[in-house]
Amino acid sequence: MTRWIALLRGVNVGGRRKVPMAELREAVAGLGHTGTATLLQSGNAVFTQRDGAPGGEDGLRAELESALAERFGFAVDTVLRDAAGMRAAVQANPLPVGDPSRFLVLFLRGEPDAAALSRLDTAAYAPEAMAVGARELYFDLPDGLGRAKLPDAAARALGGAVATGRNWRTVLRLLEMTEE
Repeated sequence: MTRWIALLRGVNVGGRRKVPMAELREAVAGLGHTGTATLLQSGNAVFTQRDGAPGGEDGLRAELESALAERFGFAVDTVLRDAAGMRAAVQANPLPVGDPSRFLVLFLRGEPDAAALSRLDTAAYAPEAMAVGARELYFDLPDGLGRAKLPDAAARALGGAVATGRNWRTVLRLLEMTEE
């Protein structure tokens, strides 16, 4: 029985694309998944995959995105990590974390485009720093997320890649929730 984390992209931002967390839990549970819990209002759901669910991450994501589109009336890009994948992302972080609210992890649906990111002059964004992981980008943002420029530049460099960010505190809490 695999525990999963669903990270919804671009919901509940500025009063648009509203996805109430109670309804998100209902949508996930309605697919037969169990142990469903949400965190914050930014579209984070943790659940245990039901027996017989579509195979692998891609099948599960397609099922979930279809159910969310039907329920809320708009497409919701979703990035998934199983418990082991989230643990690996946390352990692979190469940057020091000072203030967890000023440290961002950008979760990608696939591997980052190394060539595109290599053309990004990260030094131009100092004191912000970035590191590339297997399917994540890590950002130390000492002036805060609201003033940060490097994450947007990295996202632009990746073109149409599906990605969604969470601060370090949220990442650690989501990992804890998969282990409860």
